[in-house]
Amino acid sequence: MKKIVLLICFFCLVILQGNAQQKTHPDSIRHKMQWFADAKLGIFIHWGIYAVNGIDESWSFHNKKISYADYMKQLKGFTAKNYNPQQWADLINESGARYAVITTKHHDGVALWPTKEKHYSVVKNTPAKKDLLKPFYESLDKYGIKRGAYFSLIDWSYPDYPGFLKDSSRYKVADDPQRWHRFQRFYQAQINELNKAYKPDLWWFDGDWEHSADEWQSQKVRTDILSLKPGAILNGRLQGYGDYDTPEQNFPVSRPKFNWWELCMTTNNSWGYQPNDKNYKTPFEIITIFVDAVSNGGNLLLDIGPMEDGTIPPEQVNILKELGKWNKKHGEAIFGTVAGLPQGHFYGASTLSKDSTTVYLFLSGQTTGNVMIKGLDNAIKDIQVVGTSEHLQHKVVGKISWSPIPGLVFIDVPEKMKDPYMTVLKLKLDKPLKLYRGQGGLN
Repeated sequence: MKKIVLLICFFCLVILQGNAQQKTHPDSIRHKMQWFADAKLGIFIHWGIYAVNGIDESWSFHNKKISYADYMKQLKGFTAKNYNPQQWADLINESGARYAVITTKHHDGVALWPTKEKHYSVVKNTPAKKDLLKPFYESLDKYGIKRGAYFSLIDWSYPDYPGFLKDSSRYKVADDPQRWHRFQRFYQAQINELNKAYKPDLWWFDGDWEHSADEWQSQKVRTDILSLKPGAILNGRLQGYGDYDTPEQNFPVSRPKFNWWELCMTTNNSWGYQPNDKNYKTPFEIITIFVDAVSNGGNLLLDIGPMEDGTIPPEQVNILKELGKWNKKHGEAIFGTVAGLPQGHFYGASTLSKDSTTVYLFLSGQTTGNVMIKGLDNAIKDIQVVGTSEHLQHKVVGKISWSPIPGLVFIDVPEKMKDPYMTVLKLKLDKPLKLYRGQGGLN
């Protein structure tokens, strides 16, 4: 009886430890997440056979915009004939990004590497006939850019997958567990292939919503990955067994409570290449979104969608180059910083140096004239316009000598000093940041 109780306790402990992956964050996890916290910017790449017709990746046949048979005919048109992974890496590096995530396999099941599993790949089933991942990752390595691998857990083409979404059109897992077990073996074998061949620094899973953590064997997936590469990090789409959260397209209004998070967003309205989608965000809009994410303690994973031949659309090239130009000038206010001032202290985005003795203020739009800070219980030693040699003066208003409540800080920003996209001010403080958070009055 005592042995049974001990076994029950042991299994309960294992389950609790698994469910607590995202909640406890021991020092070892915090240590390996540091590069991600410092990186701030990643580039997402959606590339696959869906670029041939320029339609929605996988979802176009699921949503019946096109038949599955017609969707898969795109295999014949995927050439990658102008694919230049070094040019891709050059552009990613120029953008300022510290990591890049490529779709190794989307929900359609077409792998971009020579999978040994009996399933679709660009190597076996398209005119491209080559491994598209190896040269890309090797090109990233030259710049020290971290390797990221998007991997779809679901595979709507694989015969042993239950079906599209939760309709279980082929079978129900409970009715045919052996068939589901064959699928588990298949997709975990593919993950193992990627892990051994390319050793991704970051895994970006997708599709976990269709099954439970037990059905996905999420803990096993995590354990297997980390057994080969202990420093790898996983996104949160593994039913609770990931390291960070990934809000998609919609940026948070209030600061997320997650330790680490990343906003993934498209440059237009589409993930993959769609020639009819001309609704591209401007460089100013991208920079504003990026700064908002970093100010709130997160990263931006900015997506591009190459054409089937490997050419990156010129609009996307321009966005990355302009973003890179701005990052090169203002990088000290972005990379390696932490979340900025709480809401209410400054009407805009901000970041802090890790020792909190420097505050960076981002002036939205074409702001000039007076900007204001409330509740700053520090003396300002210096104010510099980031990326220039210009220094500014400030004025404290409303400080009463006998009251501990700080006054308002006003900084006048001349018209001639504004950046074409967003101006950044660097405030050097006399000591680590101290803020007044009271209600005013005589206290």
